[in-house]
Amino acid sequence: MNYTSLKNIERSIITTYRKTLWKPFIQGIIEFDLINENDNIAVCISGGKDSLLLAKLLQELQVHGNKKFGLKFIALDPGFNEENRLSLQNNCDYLNIPVLIKETDIFAVTGKISANNPCYLCARMRRGGLYAFAKELGCNKIALGHHFDDVIETVLLNTFYAGTFKTMLPKLKSTNFENIELIRPLYFLREKNIINYTLNTKIPVMNCGCTVASKKTSSKRQEIKELISTLKKINPDVDKCILKSTYNVHIDSVIGYKQNDEYTHFLDNY
Repeated sequence: MNYTSLKNIERSIITTYRKTLWKPFIQGIIEFDLINENDNIAVCISGGKDSLLLAKLLQELQVHGNKKFGLKFIALDPGFNEENRLSLQNNCDYLNIPVLIKETDIFAVTGKISANNPCYLCARMRRGGLYAFAKELGCNKIALGHHFDDVIETVLLNTFYAGTFKTMLPKLKSTNFENIELIRPLYFLREKNIINYTLNTKIPVMNCGCTVASKKTSSKRQEIKELISTLKKINPDVDKCILKSTYNVHIDSVIGYKQNDEYTHFLDNY
């Protein structure tokens, strides 16, 4: 494989890509108070561009930051073919990411239960498996590689297809796994910048590796990506405005809202 040298990959994060990757990463860590002294963080590795970059950013922060914290790098093998499994392991080995891989039968289970649309069930099973794996390793946080584009796309997906206004939070306490918190350190990183970095490092990242859904599923998320791209031609800041809207919800100007599973209609307080 025609890799860029590991030294250059690591150094470029805080030099060449300081403005586009390192600074927004640090912004998210600070603004949302994502990492605390003596945290033990399970970094979830899928083999894709986002999780591999997340691992390297956290390794750099561990070296250059002012807080002491531990890292474990974890991955689930949901039933990868040999090529994808080897790609995951080779990329982690080269990038000096000491990944721990747990075997599962997630692809087989989702293929039987929900063959026509396995993605939702697969994602839930993977998330649960990662939480359990992190708990086994004594971690108090799991880090996922969701980025800025994932966040704003989720706002529109929920609005257009679920009739609700909500997004991905930068951190979230688990309701099923006691004392474990999910964090999203890439919250402010743009996908285009992650792609640019990945192409320049020449790491052949994986897709989701799914053997069931690869030729069957159409992506509503892809539709939303294309819509945002079209809207940006009219308003270049539309993506920033979508995120800003999640900071500026006016409760007194909505028909209803939910808090702690309790629904309030505006007439209740009229």
